[in-house]
Amino acid sequence: MTDLDTFITGLPKAELHLHIEGSLEPELMFALAKRNAVTIPYASIEDIRAAYAFGNLQDFLDIYYAGADVLRTARDFHDLAAAYFDRAAADGVLHAEIMFDPQTHTARGVAFETVIEGLLSGMAEAEAKHGITSSLIMSFLRHLSEDDAFATLAEAGPWLDRIAAVGLDSSEVGHPPEKFARVFAAAAAKGLKLVAHAGEEGPPAYVWEALDVLHVDRIDHGNRALEDEALVARLVAEGMTLTVCPLSNLKLCVVPEIAAHPIDRMLALGLKATINSDDPAYFGGYVGDNYRAIAGGKGLDRAALATLARNSFTGSFLPAETIAAHLARIDAFVAAQ
Repeated sequence: MTDLDTFITGLPKAELHLHIEGSLEPELMFALAKRNAVTIPYASIEDIRAAYAFGNLQDFLDIYYAGADVLRTARDFHDLAAAYFDRAAADGVLHAEIMFDPQTHTARGVAFETVIEGLLSGMAEAEAKHGITSSLIMSFLRHLSEDDAFATLAEAGPWLDRIAAVGLDSSEVGHPPEKFARVFAAAAAKGLKLVAHAGEEGPPAYVWEALDVLHVDRIDHGNRALEDEALVARLVAEGMTLTVCPLSNLKLCVVPEIAAHPIDRMLALGLKATINSDDPAYFGGYVGDNYRAIAGGKGLDRAALATLARNSFTGSFLPAETIAAHLARIDAFVAAQ
């Protein structure tokens, strides 16, 4: 391990863009399929990995939803979360705000309660075992209707005090943020924070809508905002956090190679970018791998990496005093190097 690898691993960081269903590794997928007597269309772990060759977001989503079918019980969701947090702890993650897609599961007959109770159990175990704090972001599937999203928000009622925010994910193109204006307003009225995927494959106009129609507190991805100078100026002026996912961008052909990734440009422009893993089991790496990829591919130095880590805490939904404590940890770590 190089000195830079050691620095990246030890750097205190938060993860703000992680789909827990997207951390389902092939080994766990096979184990859960066996445990639940679920037939999956793959003969081996190697077959699953071979299928992870995506031409675009929809290619990925097709296998993502198929894989999720093995998740049936609260124990399954607990084990899924526990496996993610073990990897996050090894990457120096101190806080994670994880997204989950209840509609993916309730549509299969899995109760909302089963999903969230399993995840909350895994999160509690992670805090006791690793000292990692975490919160939940309930994401609506944008290829479904707003009425379906409203139904999900209603189902979440008993657990709203355990959910930090709502989000918007799945197929972006053709499903603009404005489609979910009313349900986002309803979520905000219940005291929830708001995030949305925008500007990954969708145009800069989707980022504008996320800001002006949904009134989001954070933008997930946001790469294509760079195509609009006025939008960049707005994002900088408002200090809007972008949860950027380099290896995801590479795997889904948003960028042709890591060397072409705009993360350095984002920082140079003053954008509040962060580094995250998105769906790490499918995209080839957890958050530490994403830091290492951009450090190598873009030549980012330790100061830039520390800035990204600071942004991950200041962009989180943690209380101000907790954020300040994490920033002090980063400063102490950097000073000791």
